[in-house]
Amino acid sequence: MNEVTDLSYALDTFYFLICGALVMWMAAGFSMLEAGMVRGKNTAEILTKNIALFAIACTMYLLVGYAIMYSSGEGGFLPSLSFLIGGENSVEAALGGGEDAPYYAMRADFFFQVVFVATAMSIVSGAVAERMKLWAFLAFAVVMTSVIYPVSGYWTWGGGWLDAVGYSDYAGSGIVHMAGAAAALAGVLILGPRRGKYGKDGAIHAIPGANMPLATLGTFILWMGWFGFNGGSELKLSDVASANNVAQVFVNTNAAAAAGVIAALVLAKLWFRKADLTMALNGALAGLVAITADPLSPTAQGAALIGAIGGVIVVGSIVMLDKMKLDDPVGAISVHGVVGIWGVLAVPFNNADASFGAQLIGIAGIFAWVFLASLVVWLVLKAIMGIRVSEEEEYEGVDIAECGLEAYPEFSVKK
Repeated sequence: MNEVTDLSYALDTFYFLICGALVMWMAAGFSMLEAGMVRGKNTAEILTKNIALFAIACTMYLLVGYAIMYSSGEGGFLPSLSFLIGGENSVEAALGGGEDAPYYAMRADFFFQVVFVATAMSIVSGAVAERMKLWAFLAFAVVMTSVIYPVSGYWTWGGGWLDAVGYSDYAGSGIVHMAGAAAALAGVLILGPRRGKYGKDGAIHAIPGANMPLATLGTFILWMGWFGFNGGSELKLSDVASANNVAQVFVNTNAAAAAGVIAALVLAKLWFRKADLTMALNGALAGLVAITADPLSPTAQGAALIGAIGGVIVVGSIVMLDKMKLDDPVGAISVHGVVGIWGVLAVPFNNADASFGAQLIGIAGIFAWVFLASLVVWLVLKAIMGIRVSEEEEYEGVDIAECGLEAYPEFSVKK
């Protein structure tokens, strides 16, 4: 590591904060994507969920989650119960030299990490859309962002047992995306499908979203925000090697997303005989999720291949989950879960320091913990307050039932 100077410390801190702001902007992307993919009568409620879950994630990670994830010791399985985010680096600590001298502000690290937590929780929102009670969802968000995510985060990025066995996940294909999908899957299993989605004869009835331009805008926002997601995970910019790495990460992230779009679009045309926009959008996100586990090691061409495979996988997964009657309105489980697994498994192909054994252990450990813990929380919430709106409220739309307003009132038909 190069010697820390005032300028390098300021530059690395500034870069970290800007990347965190880009990741925070992904909250807008998730909001727009989900608002476009649901029916108009459920739009205001899903927007309320997205802004509320972000606020809850920021607050709970500040109070509990960050300390659990990063203050629990090396190589462990059980984290310690800690609170708040600790002190800031002193000038003497940063400029005093030594191998362990901090090279960016700790507050910047917290800010960067907290927007990752919100991303994991946003994944859950779309999968349970159009039939879950708002306050049950928000209650789950409290537990997910304060305990469930930080525990598996401690096992990996916090120096716990998965880190010790060699699990490698640069920016979180498994740690963030698969974890969010595991929590979503548990919720979908308990919640059940939307009414009318599946017929008694096994028929699958498509329920189109209300606003494809909005969904497309959301995808582009997520694509842009992902440069902060992956680029910021380099953690440093102020020396030649780190700057080169950041540039490689940006190029690979973009290449994977573009290839994901093309692969998903071509497969949709071959399979469905139509250029399916929703598959193209999910192809972009699949490419991004796939490359997130290691956007540094591959060449740009290798990153494009990883993204393209992700785009193919997501189309097949969405169709398969529908046949299994797992109703996911935005395809979140497929994009972030199934493709997240592919991204984690792709790491050893380009990174000699990673092994398939360690990657499989990481996938199993993270998925089992998040899925089982989430399943318990969903069941408790179902017993205490119920998690699904009534049949009448679902028919009328959860905007009126949960929020008392409509996102598109001028389009309402008055009886």
